Amino acid sequence: MSLRPDLAAIAAHVAPGTRVLDIGCGDGALMAELESASDVDARGMELDPALVERCVARGLSVVQGDANTDLANYPDKAFDYAILSQTLQTATRPDLILDELLRVGDKAFVSFPNFAHWRTRAALMFGGRMPVTRALPVSWYETTNIHHVTIDDFRELARAKGARIECAWYFAHENEIGAAAANWRAEFAVFQLSR
Repeated sequence: MSLRPDLAAIAAHVAPGTRVLDIGCGDGALMAELESASDVDARGMELDPALVERCVARGLSVVQGDANTDLANYPDKAFDYAILSQTLQTATRPDLILDELLRVGDKAFVSFPNFAHWRTRAALMFGGRMPVTRALPVSWYETTNIHHVTIDDFRELARAKGARIECAWYFAHENEIGAAAANWRAEFAVFQLSR
């Protein structure tokens, strides 16, 4: 099974033999890849009990938890990497989640859909309605997204929080694209951060 492009970018940049906390780990695809390919000690946290059950059935170390509150239970720098993939926009307070990621991990990876992508802008401008796109595949009333973050918004949040952006990857049509005009061109982004 191949990984989503954001997860593949993260997997390619996690050092072998490290400790990882995957917050909002979903079905555990990234954790399984990291454990098998890079001998990583991967732990997960997932809100959805059905997904936790699937992960545990696969032999993955996952607990049911809410990133909004339960990251506080982890000690400082307990992990080499804290990963939050396609979850930031669903957090009650993304700014506080970013603080927690950089507290529990030496480094953090964050990926999210870019709400400034040109298709999203066009749907709002010409259709007057919230878009349904590849990156945002459900109607506004079904989505778990409560914060509409853009690449430029995230860069500003990182700066305000004193987080250093070590690397960033941008994707359109599931293909990696360059940084030029990424806030307009990218459907989603991945950032590697440290403090």
